[in-house]
Amino acid sequence: MADVLLTHSYHLAYDRKQVRKMQPYPPLATLYAAALLRESGISVAVHDTMLTDIGEFSKALAEHRPKIVAVYDDDFNFLTKMCLTNMREVAWDFALQAKVAGALVLAHGSDAADHSAAYLDNSFDAVLLGEAEQTLLDVCTRALKAYPWEDVPGLVLKHGDRIISNPPRRPSDSIEALPKPARDLIDLEPYRKAWIEAHGYFSLNMVSSRGCPFRCNWCAKPIFGDHFALRSAESVAKELLRMREEYGAEHIWFADDIFALNRHWIQAFARELERLGCALPFKIQTRAELLTAATVDALKRAGCNEVWMGVESGSQAVLDAMDKGLTPLDVVMARERLRAAGIRACFFLQFGYPGERWEDLEKTIALVRNTRPDDIGVSLSYPLPNTKFHTMVQEQMGRKRNWKDSDDLCVIFKAAYTDTFYRSVRDALHCEVDSWHGRTTAEELVARWGTVRDLEPVSRNADPTEIIPSRVSEFVPISSIHPCAREV
Repeated sequence: MADVLLTHSYHLAYDRKQVRKMQPYPPLATLYAAALLRESGISVAVHDTMLTDIGEFSKALAEHRPKIVAVYDDDFNFLTKMCLTNMREVAWDFALQAKVAGALVLAHGSDAADHSAAYLDNSFDAVLLGEAEQTLLDVCTRALKAYPWEDVPGLVLKHGDRIISNPPRRPSDSIEALPKPARDLIDLEPYRKAWIEAHGYFSLNMVSSRGCPFRCNWCAKPIFGDHFALRSAESVAKELLRMREEYGAEHIWFADDIFALNRHWIQAFARELERLGCALPFKIQTRAELLTAATVDALKRAGCNEVWMGVESGSQAVLDAMDKGLTPLDVVMARERLRAAGIRACFFLQFGYPGERWEDLEKTIALVRNTRPDDIGVSLSYPLPNTKFHTMVQEQMGRKRNWKDSDDLCVIFKAAYTDTFYRSVRDALHCEVDSWHGRTTAEELVARWGTVRDLEPVSRNADPTEIIPSRVSEFVPISSIHPCAREV
């Protein structure tokens, strides 16, 4: 039994793309919250939905008979920021079961923050906003003693027909005081099995920081906002060593929104890992302009073997419209430094941003060809609530406001082209990257780009959203991207 049962709504089986990738990670934010409750003397259990059957939640309710249930989503999993309707339905189903069982039911996460009223209409008693570990602790401490808890800062509640938002809780300037995630409260063996069967090694996740101070206008920040907090290099290095020694991790995914923001910190981190003799490969996500020669050298010394950069586009006009604060030259330089260091360089790309034209897409294709990243991830521009991007296109959005899962890949406003066309460009570009590594044939590559060529003239939308200032046309014929005339 436990007084508090924590769970989360992300269920891998409900996300087709992630099932194919098979790179599951434990819910870090949920485990941080559990650790704080336990350290404070509260009896807590965690039901991890990532790899379990969705029906197991009812068994957890029956086993623990909790007084409080919190669907506390993982703030460090970028998939939860996407507000996927499959996972929302999981959360609402859990809430209904918990309410029927007589528990106080709480919600925390990006989707709950963006759609608090809907969550309160679906069996939740309160939504916890922002950095919510302390908010959760305050509510649980009071509720378990039958004290009033409704005035705790950082809550959204429903009073009759009215939605009430309590004063926000100030973000913490230091995250060192938090206990380490309570990984012992979940079963890591299914994760180990999934990773080894799919990839031949076991990877676990951790974070060195919270938040991101940059302001790309499509990026949703419902939890941390623009606030950035960084752990000490010594603390992070010791946890990484513990991940290897106690949990058998063979690889680490740093789930930070942005890694190596502080150039002095990454130097200290490399020195600390060298002192500890903790050789463990890891991957990160960061920005290209942060990857100076000194930073790349420190990453190499620390064991980094893969870097994902938010490249988004090869067109400066599109990058400027996104408020990205990046240039294609930054990407070229970062890629060359990573190549020289023997670190895999991977690009996140985004198609369909309002105002993006064919010549912009061609520049993105050219950037990929000229720099030859080791891997790419392609998404379509997706307007999330409370972003400048969402505000710009919300009048064009129809009934569909959220993707069903991360493979939905549809434009829910009026872009320059149809979803089918963007998917064809994505498939062709993936095919080309694969061809560099011998994973596809020249014939398949030619066929993929042929599909793009055939679809382009018949896939243009009338009156697409335009938010990029008028430019002198730099139209590049679609035939220029076809690989027939050059060596593949």
